[in-house]
Amino acid sequence: MEVCANSITSVLAAERGGAVRVELCDNLPEGGTTPSYAQIKLAKQHTNIKIYPIIRPRGGDFLYSDLEFELMKEDIKMCKSLNCDGVVTGILHKDGSIDKERCAILVALAKPMGVTFHRAFDMCNDMKKALEEVIELGFERILTSGGEASALLGAEKIKALIEQSAGRISIMPGAGVREENIQQLIHMTGAGEFHSSAKAPVASKMEFRNAALNMGAAVDEFSYDLTSDEMVKNLIELANKPNNE
Repeated sequence: MEVCANSITSVLAAERGGAVRVELCDNLPEGGTTPSYAQIKLAKQHTNIKIYPIIRPRGGDFLYSDLEFELMKEDIKMCKSLNCDGVVTGILHKDGSIDKERCAILVALAKPMGVTFHRAFDMCNDMKKALEEVIELGFERILTSGGEASALLGAEKIKALIEQSAGRISIMPGAGVREENIQQLIHMTGAGEFHSSAKAPVASKMEFRNAALNMGAAVDEFSYDLTSDEMVKNLIELANKPNNE
């Protein structure tokens, strides 16, 4: 179980819950962006879980300018300097194909860290072709919902990708992976690892609340999401029940 953790607090919860790895992100409502230096540094200092920061300079699409690409390279160097176990990234051309040239540069720069290709894969124009290219580029896994809104909706496509990969790369279902569907996803896809935020809302402890405004797009300024260690534990227990072997 890999947990998509939005803070060091969530990383700690993921570790307590028994996850093997976290994709460390900021701005989960935007699909995740690169976390701060301090978040990564403290996560490495205070936990033993594998830390894979996402290398994504902004939300939106996966077509990046030259300046954004330079940011991505610098962030990978930062992660390497902090002894991260890996990074999570991906770049596309405007036609929806994999940007092999830029991805190759990032993979080479990341070594000896591992590299996961994130859900930019779900936005590519040909997943079968993209799978072969991502394998050739040297990525160790692909996070995917099968090109659908959730892993459950894309389960048949994920199964086909796993069969096509034939053990050459790990295909990790993600997007909407929850306690109520983890067993179904295992049966439908045959995947061996899964990705979930395992998050739950946390109520603010603020007593004074100015109801006249909010500070961003959030509907509720006085609630935020964090990974639940109990939810992580439940996901792992459900995934490892004997009828899923």
